[in-house]
Amino acid sequence: MSWKPEVDELQQRQRLAQQMGGAERVRRQHEGGKLTVRERIDQFLDAGSFHEVGSVTGEAQYDGNGNIVGFTATYLVIGRGRVNGQPVVIAGDDFTVRGGSSEGGIKDKLLRVEMMAHDLRLPLVRLVDGTGGGGSVRTTEVLGYMKCPSLQGWGLAVENLSTVPVVSLALGSVAGLGAMRVAGSHYSVMVQETSQLFVAGPPLVKRIGQDYTKNELGGSQIHARNGTVDDEAATESDAFQRARKFLSYLPRSVYELPQRAQATDDPMRRVETLIDAIPRDSRKVYKVRPIVESVVDAGSFFETGRLWGRSIVTGFARIDGWPVALMASDPFFYAGAWTVDAARKIRRFVDLAQTFHLPMVHLVDCPGFMIGLEAEQGSAIRFGVETITAINESTIPWCAIIMRKCFGIAGGAHANNARYSHRYAWPSAEWGSLPIQGGLEVAYRAEIETAPDPAAKMAEIEERLRQLRSPFRSAEAFNIDEVIDPRDTRRIVCDFVNVTAAARPVGRTAFGYRP
Repeated sequence: MSWKPEVDELQQRQRLAQQMGGAERVRRQHEGGKLTVRERIDQFLDAGSFHEVGSVTGEAQYDGNGNIVGFTATYLVIGRGRVNGQPVVIAGDDFTVRGGSSEGGIKDKLLRVEMMAHDLRLPLVRLVDGTGGGGSVRTTEVLGYMKCPSLQGWGLAVENLSTVPVVSLALGSVAGLGAMRVAGSHYSVMVQETSQLFVAGPPLVKRIGQDYTKNELGGSQIHARNGTVDDEAATESDAFQRARKFLSYLPRSVYELPQRAQATDDPMRRVETLIDAIPRDSRKVYKVRPIVESVVDAGSFFETGRLWGRSIVTGFARIDGWPVALMASDPFFYAGAWTVDAARKIRRFVDLAQTFHLPMVHLVDCPGFMIGLEAEQGSAIRFGVETITAINESTIPWCAIIMRKCFGIAGGAHANNARYSHRYAWPSAEWGSLPIQGGLEVAYRAEIETAPDPAAKMAEIEERLRQLRSPFRSAEAFNIDEVIDPRDTRRIVCDFVNVTAAARPVGRTAFGYRP
């Protein structure tokens, strides 16, 4: 009367499912420098924490007596586990089963894992390797009719972007819906050489007269530099570490605040090197990342999107233990000006901080929008307005430290002007509608042209105006909250995060996350 025979059968089915696409396909996966889906899940999650859902989903083969004689697992492995001790939902494509295509499994699992993350209010991790739910022309013959394309379930994926952290790792050749899942994330990573991403792969592209290898068409050297993905990793293990690090700064869902870590760095620490971090010659550049790292808790800065929109540095850090979003102008690229890519990068980053209630720290050295024909052809002002709108729609606490230049419309977007924002300036700061050098010849043209010595007159006017550009003159008019000693910047931002920590409401924002 025991149910042991059925339990034995269950265990047999689970053993068969663990074999994935079979020994030969597993071998080929390894020879391609890639882990299997189950190896990936084990490496990504905390040891022993994986609880699989749908462990025997697939297609069984039976003999004439109804006994199971073979089993083809589904292309998708899903379940729950822990990362850094916190619960997450995870989904991994199994490339050894028909190349990670939906022909190798049941689409309901893809919908189910999105629903699991949404309803349990847990972060979602996608390990993408293949079309990740897309089909092929073979599907037509199997079904007997041509399917009309639909994005069934994508609405729930969009909903998740406004509710829980979503991380996607492209770990092989990713196309179609798989590529969409990677791009539609809060944080995405590709692995150098072994992962590619494209709307359509080389065989289809060749039909339009373009003959490229997979890497030439969609390698990480392309997509980590055009903003399609946020990061580029050397190995799968490196990608896992980066994704785990990213999750450590975010809450489990928008219904919680990001967790404060044990503070290990003195909030009153004075950074002596900052007194001469900014060159007196405004034409000279400097390295901004050492400034960032000196201000935040030691070793806590985690940069994202380093290879695109490079005039702005974005990333996450801890300040007195609190997770924060941080932006900093990088004068090594376009003098810190907003390019089209920089504006896109900022907008997406502000949306991410807003969605998950992260205070924003902004270190500013912005001469304005990038100018010239290329900027106009790329519609810099259109993307800039979109970004400024996102900044002014945000409700997160905002602290701007103006280190040097702050000019024009882009400079004016250094903080949310629709709400109270903390605004400080270093003595090296200079600002205005446009730089003196750029506007002097226009504003004083008649006076300069009629002078006996136009060059001398221009120099005289420039010196006169320079005396008025001091941030102390603006502070006298209360046009800036405070001019501070740069060495006190860490103390200032620590005070900012502690004062505003309790002022952050939880829950969904008025608008959704825009990937």
